[in-house]
Amino acid sequence: MLLLALGINHHTAPLDVRERVAILPERLEPQLRSLLLQPDVAEASLLSTCNRTELLVALGSHESTGALDWFRAACAGLQQPVDPYLAVFRGPLAARHMFRLAGGLDSLVVGEPQILGQLKESYDLARRVGGVGKWLGRAYQQAFAVAKRIRTDTAIGANPVSVAFAAVTLARQIFGDLAQHSALIIGAGDTAELTLRHLHGQGVKRITIANRTLARAQQLAAPYGAQAVPLTAVPSLLERADIVLSSTNSELPILGKGTVESALKARRRRPMFLVDLAVPRDIEAEVSSLRDVYLYTVDDLRGVVQEGLQSRQAAVGEAERIVDSQVDAFMEWCNAQQAVPLVRALRGGMLRTRDLETERALADLRRGRPPEQVIQRLAHDLTNKLAHGPSVQIRRAGEQGDAALLDAARRLLGFDESQ
Repeated sequence: MLLLALGINHHTAPLDVRERVAILPERLEPQLRSLLLQPDVAEASLLSTCNRTELLVALGSHESTGALDWFRAACAGLQQPVDPYLAVFRGPLAARHMFRLAGGLDSLVVGEPQILGQLKESYDLARRVGGVGKWLGRAYQQAFAVAKRIRTDTAIGANPVSVAFAAVTLARQIFGDLAQHSALIIGAGDTAELTLRHLHGQGVKRITIANRTLARAQQLAAPYGAQAVPLTAVPSLLERADIVLSSTNSELPILGKGTVESALKARRRRPMFLVDLAVPRDIEAEVSSLRDVYLYTVDDLRGVVQEGLQSRQAAVGEAERIVDSQVDAFMEWCNAQQAVPLVRALRGGMLRTRDLETERALADLRRGRPPEQVIQRLAHDLTNKLAHGPSVQIRRAGEQGDAALLDAARRLLGFDESQ
């Protein structure tokens, strides 16, 4: 069995490629079911976020191209070959990639915990559709354990650095004191919640959350005293928003150039700060051409993010060592699985021999034979039968001068050279 991880991410592909490859949440389950039908794909899971679209599979054959062919077909909307943007990891490298992902070491913001929640959702979906078996089950559980150790044993998450935090930090650089400004958050997912928390922490009192599902927006807004509105209210509210942060799963843009331009006119050209944290993008790229607009995407926030990462760098090396040790442990487990059928067959054969000899001994006792004789015969016959097969092979190896097999037999049986 081969563990394979492949896909595109923020290291290998720009935003315009990632957004055309991204799988919308409602499409994840049918796409995963399709992947599981591919040749030699025994187990599989899918992960699609603003920074990556990746699959993790357990392959029945090392030569199989079923998963790679499936991913290429799934990226047909790119209208160009996806291979130049692909990252492919096999065996221990796939395990290492997964463990680093869970620990936040491969994120745009090193140490951010959001990816762990996304991985857990990916695992839950895969388990629900039958994509998780022995191999992925072990890989995911070990990945989650790695993430916990990194959080517990290192200071990698000591400072609040995330894309949402970076966006709010940038807003503070542009506007200064944010307490006097209003904010509009479009979407009500994890990123929106994190953004809301940081805005509230900066003293922003006028916060509105717009979402397709009003109940979810209300649930998110209530603890912070924010206002909740349906998504259809966004155009009418835009003119009152100094800060707009959007993070939805919409397939089409939420804000177009015309809508923003109208809001700017109503604002009498007072500047607006817009951050698009969605993939595909929520805000048309043409909006950036408007005067008095500061538009940033997830890729634009890299520089801001990097400034906040210096305090975490000392913990990265320690976290990487945790990952490496757990990759070794995972590969040892994988290698041990190759011996399971042999161990099972060995124990099965021995148990059958034991049962036959036990039944014969019990029959002798029922016929009245002395117990001491029965026990001695049982020990003698059981020893001979269990030793017969290995003895024949060892004798034959000696006759043929097979030093390698003789050495393996000594190590297997725990004998040194003198025995």
